[in-house]
This record gives sequence, structure tokens and C-alpha cells, in this order.
Amino acid sequence: MLKQVLECEPDAAWRAIRSPEVFRAVAGPLMAFDSAETLGATWAQGEHPVAARLFGVIPVGEQVIDLTFTERGDVRFVHDTGEATSGALSIVSYWHHTMAVSPTKDGRTLFRDRLLFDAEPLSLAVWPAMWAFWQWRGIQLKRLAPTWT
Repeated sequence: MLKQVLECEPDAAWRAIRSPEVFRAVAGPLMAFDSAETLGATWAQGEHPVAARLFGVIPVGEQVIDLTFTERGDVRFVHDTGEATSGALSIVSYWHHTMAVSPTKDGRTLFRDRLLFDAEPLSLAVWPAMWAFWQWRGIQLKRLAPTWT
């Protein structure tokens, strides 16, 4: 889980975490994702198949991003309960990714990013790569947040 304050308003962060463009920007250049569907400015709720490439070159499989959006008070959530459908990604048998945005007292955004996954019997071997990727995403989100309007 990552928890950090982003230098942007919560509405801007909410738009950003539902943006396919931001999704690609925070993953790159470690991972590149291609979609077979035409994606708009904002992800729609539901399933979205994507293909993943390590460093933008090495195919690592396909997955379905399955999104739902919820709100609880002033906290807004994106849930991805998708699954890998092929390739090396398919060693992960369970995936629940939750991002949450809420306002801070000074108008910035409290951002929480939590991933639960299972890759038994390889979970311990997969964990360091997932952790490193999550740290990278956090750095990228923090870097990009001031540009979101």
C-alpha cells in the first residue's frame, strides 16, 4: 500500500486515476500497455482487455482490467478486480487493486493505492517485482500530479 499527498486538487486526481493516458504514463517505461479497444479520456466501468510489454518490448501477457467506481463520503475509489488471461502475468491468480482519493484540509489530495494479489506458490518470488513497480508508480504519480487540472 502506498499513501501519499499529491500536489493537486482531488477532482483533478480523480480524473487522472480514471485516465488511460495517466495509467500508461505512470507505468512507463517499465511497462507498456496496449488496448484492443478505443479508449476515451476516461475508463468506463467494466472490462478492458490490454496486452502488457516489459520495458515496452518484451511481451509478458494479456490481462483484463475490470473497473468499478465507488464513493463513500468525500472518498472516491477505483477498484480493479481483473485478471491475467495469458503469458507470464497469468501466474497471478487473484488481483484486487484499489485507488482512493480524498481531500486534505489544505485542498490537496490524499492518495492511497493498495494491491492485494496471490500468485501461489510464487507469491514470495513475485512480491519484490510488484513492490518495486508500485514504488515506481507512486513516484510517477507524485511527479505528474502538479500537471493535472
